Amino acid sequence: MSKVDFYVLRDRGELARQQFACKLAEKAYRLENSVHIQVADQASEKTLDELLWTFRDGSFVPHEVLASSGASPHVPVTIGYDKLPEKEPDLLINLGNTIPDNAAAFPRVAEVVTSDDDSLAQSRQRFVEYRDKGHSLDTHKL
Repeated sequence: MSKVDFYVLRDRGELARQQFACKLAEKAYRLENSVHIQVADQASEKTLDELLWTFRDGSFVPHEVLASSGASPHVPVTIGYDKLPEKEPDLLINLGNTIPDNAAAFPRVAEVVTSDDDSLAQSRQRFVEYRDKGHSLDTHKL
């Protein structure tokens, strides 16, 4: 089973979730972990792809968007909305609206939640689903 961390942000909006995901991916990359960021749709995939290059001056997060052919196995960070990497990375950052089908295959899962009512309600539902499946859960209020 996975260790699932819920990061509850004070900020509102999808951009806050995406920026935090970039910071988390950068930290994991610097610790030599592989990361997959699951997003809800193609527009979010494109936004996050651009944001990983610009979210902070001096940041460098090598990444690829998963296409139909898949990303290079040596890329430390991947982004996808309709596809998961063939090899499960060390960390799944879930920015999607549901729990990915194979989330249990990842050693760690990060759920990023904003203070919006919809985001909080969806995260509570995912928290219950993870708990019912036997995952180890932790919440971090930031």
